[in-house]
Amino acid sequence: MHGLYLLWWVGERGFSPAVVATILAAGDLALFALEVPTGWFADRFGHRASLIVGSSVQVLGMLACWLGRGVPELIAASLLVALGDAFRSGADEALLYRTCAALHRERDFQAIEARTRASVLVALIVLLLAGGLIVARWGFAVGWAIETALCAVGLAIACAMVEPPVRLETATDDSQFETPETELTWSSRTRVLQTMTLLVLPAAILDGVTSAASFLAQTTSGGGPERVTILVAGITAAEAVGAALAGRLSGATIRGQWMLGAVGTAVVAVSAVLPAGLLVGAVGLSFVLGLALPLRATLLQRFAADHARARVASLASACDMACKALALSLAGGWRSRRK
Repeated sequence: MHGLYLLWWVGERGFSPAVVATILAAGDLALFALEVPTGWFADRFGHRASLIVGSSVQVLGMLACWLGRGVPELIAASLLVALGDAFRSGADEALLYRTCAALHRERDFQAIEARTRASVLVALIVLLLAGGLIVARWGFAVGWAIETALCAVGLAIACAMVEPPVRLETATDDSQFETPETELTWSSRTRVLQTMTLLVLPAAILDGVTSAASFLAQTTSGGGPERVTILVAGITAAEAVGAALAGRLSGATIRGQWMLGAVGTAVVAVSAVLPAGLLVGAVGLSFVLGLALPLRATLLQRFAADHARARVASLASACDMACKALALSLAGGWRSRRK
């Protein structure tokens, strides 16, 4: 149902597009604000517990999307979905890394994370295409029922997970947060902030530019919903291919992140002079982004200690959201002036 939210609320429920857009924007803002608090919850009370809470809230959010008939229900649905996403954000990466480390397979984290990200993107394409077929054949009620059931399956999977030991010996010695945060000196805090900035920023900027390119490609391509659906599926597939390739690489470094950022800049420069530049740029940038994110996740988890893993990943996600919001705003303004 991911690609049918707007059609459901505007076409079936009768909400005005302006109201829906405002509430969805509020949901994104709520997710941004909740990233760090829910990351703290995951580090404090357990990453498995955070996944269970997030999946439970997600089920409630899907029910609110499905059964809600007024603006209050729409607001509740948007906030519940944001809260569910926030509880899962960061906790999944942290739990996977700690599990790998507990099994003395820390070096396998990058490959597993990359394969998982690629699999999620492929599943998103399948669900995007299947959602339209299901709704067209059997109606929205069946689509929402399946969507809710899939979220319930996710909750069952989260409940079946096992929390690794709180303190463990990892395969690396480069964790930067081994000292409790209350004991960090001013110089060490500054060093941690500098390292985090250098590590997070390249992929965050790349994420923002990719979102802007995708937006421009979709809004200038012409054609009907089928053409846009194929375009979105192609862009998502390019990111999935990049993520799958990232699992085969080795030696993730901060310098490598900045090199991928430079490759993204080159893609933008090349696409600016091509006839089908927006499409080429969106697909090329998505591929580079698919490469960058699993490598960054590996660096982040190696950078952090057990008591800060989810928070570090959540901070990176919040930075990504901020860059995307800024880039989309700039792209929307440029698109309006070009009309």
